[in-house]
Amino acid sequence: MDNQSPALLKDGDQCLVVAGTHKGKSGTVRDINTSKTGHITITVVQENTVRFKTLGKNVIITQPDGN
Repeated sequence: MDNQSPALLKDGDQCLVVAGTHKGKSGTVRDINTSKTGHITITVVQENTVRFKTLGKNVIITQPDGN
């Protein structure tokens, strides 16, 4: 699967996790941070209000914010 650049992530985008511990889960992107090592980390909020953190490189945008 062709992953999108993590730099394209915006707060409010709908995303699907395609790699890592949370693979297969989806939700809304919140709280985008860049770590000291340069990796982008995000918090994903699922519909049932459960939150989890993952790396930006592990997600793809399914629906951009505002659509």
